[in-house]
Amino acid sequence: MALRRALPALRPCIPRFVPLSTAPASREQPAAGPAAVPGGPAPQLRRGMAVARISGTSNTRPTGPSGTAGMVSSVPAPTSTPMRPSATATWRHSCAASKPQTGQLEPLLSRFTEEEELQMTRMLQRMDVLAKKATEMGVRLMVDAEQTYFQPAISRLTLEMQRKFNVEKPLIFNTYQCYLKDAYDNVTLDVELARREGWCFGAKLVRGAYLAQERARAAEIGYEDPINPTYEATNAMYHRCLDYVLEELKHNAKAKVMVASHNEDTVRFALRRMEELGLHPADHRVYFGQLLGMCDQISFPLGQAGYPVYKYVPYGPVMEVLPYLSRRALENSSLMKGTHRERQLLWLELLRRLRTGNLFHRPA
Repeated sequence: MALRRALPALRPCIPRFVPLSTAPASREQPAAGPAAVPGGPAPQLRRGMAVARISGTSNTRPTGPSGTAGMVSSVPAPTSTPMRPSATATWRHSCAASKPQTGQLEPLLSRFTEEEELQMTRMLQRMDVLAKKATEMGVRLMVDAEQTYFQPAISRLTLEMQRKFNVEKPLIFNTYQCYLKDAYDNVTLDVELARREGWCFGAKLVRGAYLAQERARAAEIGYEDPINPTYEATNAMYHRCLDYVLEELKHNAKAKVMVASHNEDTVRFALRRMEELGLHPADHRVYFGQLLGMCDQISFPLGQAGYPVYKYVPYGPVMEVLPYLSRRALENSSLMKGTHRERQLLWLELLRRLRTGNLFHRPA
């Protein structure tokens, strides 16, 4: 089957974020890395844009085969009505990855059977239904990230949904894994794409959860390890990507970002940069998210201070949820340190309440 053979990670993962609090909670490019300048994008960005078939000298929005503005390829946007098999077949060449040696896109799957094309059609229809329901309910739809050997197809489908639905505000959010060496290039490329095509940029920044799998596969097949060499390098990449997006938010009122992190240093960094850039919590453009039951010492103070905070609630069959939670634990090596600190804070608060005779105190 198509999805089991090549794209099992293409299911639209819908993080169930529960609001913790309903209280309203200088465009300088980073010194390092590509930046959008009057003379055109930096070399790395130009190369990525060339692969995506985006002009580096014109601000005209590209046109798809049907004349629809914003479509940079022959891939049709998902619709809620049945798609023709011939239209679905175009995904044969769109589900492709760039070959480093030539820069050319090569298909991830040599061919689809008729049944597999029908599966792809049904998947696109379901994604369209979900996005339309999210629009109707006024909620955001965040598409999760997977391994690098699946991610090009996931990002492509997410991009097509962003072009179609992120017209007035960012409804569809793509996820960027900052433990990848090319995370910054991916973020800057998509920001530039949103600027040129006129849709609203929405991003969720995470560190990443497939370190062992990625390195094992790279060693087995013989390509360069896509993961940053150290945890410190991953932290630096996360902060670099976050800083770039926050700078974009300062000058683009319609862009938004979810800071999905259990790392206290990252949260402090985000708060400091928000203050420096004049991004106010009440604007609800920067969101914070942590797993339910983890790092409440971060979530609750943020919510009480008026920042939009969400608790990520995984749900489903136990055998499917447990592997997910284990990957989240591996995603951030400081997570266990955070649980020890949280336990210490709970004991201190309990002792304080016993000493003051206020055991059942309920904070405002």
